[in-house]
Amino acid sequence: MLYELLELVAPVRTSGGVVRNGADVLLTGLFTWMLGPRGPLVFMALVIGGAIWLIVRDRRGGPIRPSTLLAMFGESVVLALVFGLVVGTVTAQVVRPLRSLAAGGGLEGDALARLTLSLGAGLYEELLFRVVIVALLANGFRLLFGVSRVWSGVWATAIGDAPTCSIKSRSR
Repeated sequence: MLYELLELVAPVRTSGGVVRNGADVLLTGLFTWMLGPRGPLVFMALVIGGAIWLIVRDRRGGPIRPSTLLAMFGESVVLALVFGLVVGTVTAQVVRPLRSLAAGGGLEGDALARLTLSLGAGLYEELLFRVVIVALLANGFRLLFGVSRVWSGVWATAIGDAPTCSIKSRSR
């Protein structure tokens, strides 16, 4: 919701127009094509409703203790900092020679624009690549080849993740 709010109040702009995440355009465009102008709203309601359903479904083990949430939050912060520094450093080293190619075509924005694009990538790319594609592949393997749920998940993850990793690394 934060991504959508930021896109509404402070859209990311370039000299060519407004920038949206590619997976965002694909998913919301599909719903717009099917349902008209209300398509993106229906899509967002389905995403939020699905997330709430998953949360309720996974609470079968009883209530979540605040200490568990705090520990999970701490772990997430540490992992985000470590991986953020490593990935950021490697990306900076790889992209530095390419900066002269992008001269004049950069984003007209600041940290808020980068935050908006990062949120969009985190939400829509993971939703498209991890949820939609891997789920379709897993169910396809189960139906076509009659393999178990575990093996269909393993194959779907291996096959569905390999091409998307190279696509995502080229798009960033």
